[in-house]
Amino acid sequence: MIVIGLTGGIGSGKSTVARMLVGRGAVLIDADEVAREVVEPGRAAYAKVVERFGDDVVAPDRCLDRSAIAAIVFDDPRALADLNAIVHPEVRAEIATRLASQSGGDNVVVLDIPLLVEGGAPDRFGLTGVLVVDAPVDLVLERLVNRRQMDRSDAEARIANQAGRLERVARADFVIMNAGTLDELEEKVTDAWAWIGRLRTEGVGGAGSGAGSS
Repeated sequence: MIVIGLTGGIGSGKSTVARMLVGRGAVLIDADEVAREVVEPGRAAYAKVVERFGDDVVAPDRCLDRSAIAAIVFDDPRALADLNAIVHPEVRAEIATRLASQSGGDNVVVLDIPLLVEGGAPDRFGLTGVLVVDAPVDLVLERLVNRRQMDRSDAEARIANQAGRLERVARADFVIMNAGTLDELEEKVTDAWAWIGRLRTEGVGGAGSGAGSS
């Protein structure tokens, strides 16, 4: 089994790349999706989040109000640390379970982790390689403002709150520069898929080895 860590800043096109890799046969484990699932009503993390942040973070349908939680933790490092201490262990455990279910075969598993680089997080999942999707900051801002209809100052703050581009690329084994059309991105993903194929046959790579780019 090959496990590829996929990451990239907000607006980089990481989710689009993930879908393209799935189209080529990869199995996707989305850490954001897992994070939403582990705080669903009835799960252990749900009760802990409500206990820590209060009933104001509970939506009318009894699910957690992610926007309300984000507003609390965005500028409060201590609150964010408390939230992470509740949610991250549950996320890691669920990801480990899903990875274990894929072991024993020759699957390519793409582990989509938006914050793979932030805080110098250790490799907890035995990644075979790290694929980073990158894009120039001015283009990312344009995407966030024009396509996602985000306020420009909010977009700038979200970018500033993530790892810098150089830090992210330094962790990469393969970099996709997503600054063109979807057709161009498809070609770059094809190159990345060929790199993954080489990892499967040659057993080369390793986080931060700078294996290639497209």
